[in-house]
Amino acid sequence: MAERGGTEDVRRRNLSAVLTAVHRSGPLTRAALVQRCNLTRSTMGALVGELADLGLVYETDAGAARVGRPSPLVHANERVVALAVNPDVDAVTVGVVGLGGKVHRRIRYATSSVPSLDEAVNITRAVVEGLAVELEGTRHILGVGLAVPGLVNADKGVVRLAPHLGWKDVDVVGPFREALATPAMAANDATLGTLAESIFGAAAGYQDALYLNGSASGIGGGAMVGGRPLSGSSGYAGEFGHMVVQPGGEACHCGRRGCLETEVNLERLLHVAGLDHADAEQLEDALLSGPSFPVLREIRRQADVLAVALSNLVNVFNPEVIVLGGFLGALFAADGDRLSAAVATAPISGLGAEVRLARAALGAELLLVGAAEAVFAGVLAEPRQVAAG
Repeated sequence: MAERGGTEDVRRRNLSAVLTAVHRSGPLTRAALVQRCNLTRSTMGALVGELADLGLVYETDAGAARVGRPSPLVHANERVVALAVNPDVDAVTVGVVGLGGKVHRRIRYATSSVPSLDEAVNITRAVVEGLAVELEGTRHILGVGLAVPGLVNADKGVVRLAPHLGWKDVDVVGPFREALATPAMAANDATLGTLAESIFGAAAGYQDALYLNGSASGIGGGAMVGGRPLSGSSGYAGEFGHMVVQPGGEACHCGRRGCLETEVNLERLLHVAGLDHADAEQLEDALLSGPSFPVLREIRRQADVLAVALSNLVNVFNPEVIVLGGFLGALFAADGDRLSAAVATAPISGLGAEVRLARAALGAELLLVGAAEAVFAGVLAEPRQVAAG
């Protein structure tokens, strides 16, 4: 990444490398950045100075841990933020996320019915207006990222189909952009969850990872293959919820029977736990607090079915780690040993024994962090764009 020839293109790439490093890895000394980016000290000083002038980083004293002049500690500026929105069938969750993946606020607005696009926009606008005082303290609001449970054409900002929300062939970024007067972008929720976990969570450091998210809208996921996200030819890869795991099983909205998301299902867990609704943390508390026999039986049934799906995915992708988020994380917490044992033995040629199963590390903040990453991608690639924004 060394700067050669002093060209603007090389400088732009180096600015991107420095900002991305402190965003993804946390505060780093200038000395550590020099080594990581393969740059000279003088070049690093100039790059950090420019990023600081743009308001994207700041420095603190790293202390005198070593002999000689200490190297300043460079931080991504958490006051440079993205708005993040996750509409689902039972709530619209809105967050404010800063560079470095710091979630400043998370507000879950429960809805009495499945929100329409207009309702989701209005709820988001009202929440953001309520945060006006807090947002005045930010340096830059870069845009709004939408994590949508469905098939999303991220390039066009169009939801092809979000079946549980009832959204079909609709422009989602336009209404949010107009309502919030800020750039907007959208992507599939599980795809963004995969991105977040691969950068900040349980899949960080792994080149080949799978992520499955379970919510009231069903099950989706994503794959990191060789360190790169697998998107598919049209950007719709990762619809793991529509693998048939129980031929002739429950009818699915997709027209088939026995899909994973009909057999491993939040509504079924809520029913046996005696809950009308709950987020992942509340569900986990219910599943772990002395569950009755019907609850245990449903936990085991769903764990066994999920193990079939995960074993199939191991055979296809040969991942190093599988990360489970949303209510799947609660299910893993309730009977992780059973699930891990089944996945370790079922795939062919012992492949499962090499796979680590993990709970999503980012918890309830996961999709907000992922949605913010969609917004941050632009400034990470071209830090100078904030000066023009």
